Formats: sequence, C-alpha cells, structure tokens
Amino acid sequence: MAQYAVLMLLAGIGIPVLAALNAALGVRIGSFAAAATVLFVVAFLCSIVTAVLTGTDAFHKVAGAPKHLFLAGALIAFYVLTITFVAPRFGVGNAVFFVLLGQLVSAAAIDHFGLFGARVSPLSATRMLGIAVMATGVFITQKA
Repeated sequence: MAQYAVLMLLAGIGIPVLAALNAALGVRIGSFAAAATVLFVVAFLCSIVTAVLTGTDAFHKVAGAPKHLFLAGALIAFYVLTITFVAPRFGVGNAVFFVLLGQLVSAAAIDHFGLFGARVSPLSATRMLGIAVMATGVFITQKA
C-alpha cells in the first residue's frame, strides 16, 4: 500500500507543476489550446511507450467498453484546457486550490455511492470532518 501512496503523492506533486508548465507554454506561444494540444501529444506518446513496455494487449477490448467510460478523456481535456487558461490569470495556487476542493467533493461522492465501480466508503461524520479540515488547510495555505 505504501508504494501506491508514494505514486499518488508524486502524481499530486505533478498536478501544479503541470499547471505551471503548460500555462507558461500557453503564454509563450500565445494559445492555451495549442499548449494543451502539445501536452496531449506528449502524454499520448508517453502512454503508447508505457503500453508497449508493459506488454498490454487490452486495446482490442476498447470497442466493447461502455461508452460513458470515455468521458474520462473529455474530463482530462477540460482540466488541462481550463488550468492552462486560468492559471496565468488567477495564479497556479488559486487554480489548484479550487481543483483540490472539487476533487475532495467529487471523490467523497464517488466513494459514498460507489460510482463507476469504486469501492463503497460511506461518508461518515468523521470523514466529512476530515474533508473539511483538508479543505480548510488548503484554503489557509492560499490566504497566507
């Protein structure tokens, strides 16, 4: 379990770095949409390399997957486009604060209801308090 926590910590570290780098690219080239497109090309290439190196044969199953599962691609595009557009105008910290707040709320709902096949983890009073403390901590870091 510790290795999963470390991987997700690294992914979390990467989110604001991604926001800052892609926002800077968007400003430098004058187009947030072009910067997002470049990011997706690089991400696509990295994903292909990973798929090849891990020897996956799952691509033939894609056509049979439920179509609503492809919404994830639209959601990542929405995130990258909006963070690339908003971060230079609103600040990386402020933008990521609201992303984190949205993640806390949606993650709690997904876990509570077991949405999309997630393991059910009911939203208890203790869990709500923990989420509120996390949200407050993120808020305080942005006010300091």
